[in-house]
Amino acid sequence: MSWNGNNGNKDPWGRKDGPPDIDEAIKKIKERFSFLFGSSGGGGFTSKSFFFLFTILLALWFVIGIYQVEQAERSVVLRLGKYLETKGPGLHWNPPIIDSVTKVDVVRVRPHRHDALMLTKDENIVDVTVSVQYQITNPENYLLEIRGADNSLAQATESALRHVIGSTIMDDALTTGRELIAQQVKERLQIYLDKYITGLQVVIVNIEDSSPPDQVQEAFDDVIKAREDEVRVRNEAETYANGLVPEARGQAQRMIQQAQAYREQVIAEAEGDATRFSLLLAEYEKAPEVTRNRLYLDAVQNVMSNSTKVM
Repeated sequence: MSWNGNNGNKDPWGRKDGPPDIDEAIKKIKERFSFLFGSSGGGGFTSKSFFFLFTILLALWFVIGIYQVEQAERSVVLRLGKYLETKGPGLHWNPPIIDSVTKVDVVRVRPHRHDALMLTKDENIVDVTVSVQYQITNPENYLLEIRGADNSLAQATESALRHVIGSTIMDDALTTGRELIAQQVKERLQIYLDKYITGLQVVIVNIEDSSPPDQVQEAFDDVIKAREDEVRVRNEAETYANGLVPEARGQAQRMIQQAQAYREQVIAEAEGDATRFSLLLAEYEKAPEVTRNRLYLDAVQNVMSNSTKVM
């Protein structure tokens, strides 16, 4: 059974079969615009209506071209796809469609993180994670000179890191040499970015992590532990030496002082004995016999006073 068997050129819903009548559609549109702009007779636009419509479209076109550039932004203006100028903060206007405007924040510091396996100078492999913070200092170069500035930054970061790590031994890359590596990577990365005309400025580079591959991590931990033990023993020895040396110096000073005191005592006793013998000599020269007998008696008395007497 055919849908159109009893309806002529109409479908089951009562609509005519075939393409829509374009002339009729255009006529309806004209009638609506004529009603809107006050034309009589529905026969088309008057000059007044056309001028009114043109004024509205022109005003709309003008308003669309107004835009605000914030204090931290710069706007890069292209006219028909070609660079025209870069505008600073403030309220600006550019003709829509003819000009295209792209705003770029030149104050915000952007982060970039890169992780890669690197070969060191002594032919070891380290896993290095580096973070780069950067700013856009030249908006027109950032947008126009290269295609994909962020991708260029990633490639330049890896190249700079590979060059610096390749000139560094593994111990420095994993321990005490990180700050120097970060500084060298920053300098070389900036050289690459300037060479590529990216319009980017590196603010700071940090080595977030550097470690050996998982396959040799256990052996590396043993090396680190041995190194820490070496440092600990050396510190203990230095502490012992630092305590022993002052003690030895103090003991030596005491011995020197005791020797000086003993020297002064011996000299004083010798001088006293010499004075006593000088006086005896003078007495002996005056009366030899008497002095000799006196000395004899004094000696006998001294001996007897220290001897045990038995009755």
